[in-house]
Amino acid sequence: MREHFNTTFWAEVASATATMFLAAITIVWPNWIELVFRFDPDHGNGSLERLVVGVAAAVCLTSLLLARREWQRAGLRPAAARSSA
Repeated sequence: MREHFNTTFWAEVASATATMFLAAITIVWPNWIELVFRFDPDHGNGSLERLVVGVAAAVCLTSLLLARREWQRAGLRPAAARSSA
């Protein structure tokens, strides 16, 4: 099955996974940015964290949609879609 997918598909899956992880970490542990970079750009009001979660969620969703498109191009559709078509 892996041979049906190109590098683009795997890059999109990796991007979706990484940004989903980034959003989840930021939701669960919002002050990680200040601890890692030793800098508080939003001065504690949480706007940077909301921005990180929003951007990460948007990139994750876009990556998932692009990966789905590559999946469909490879001709591998889920079983439910094949039975109804």
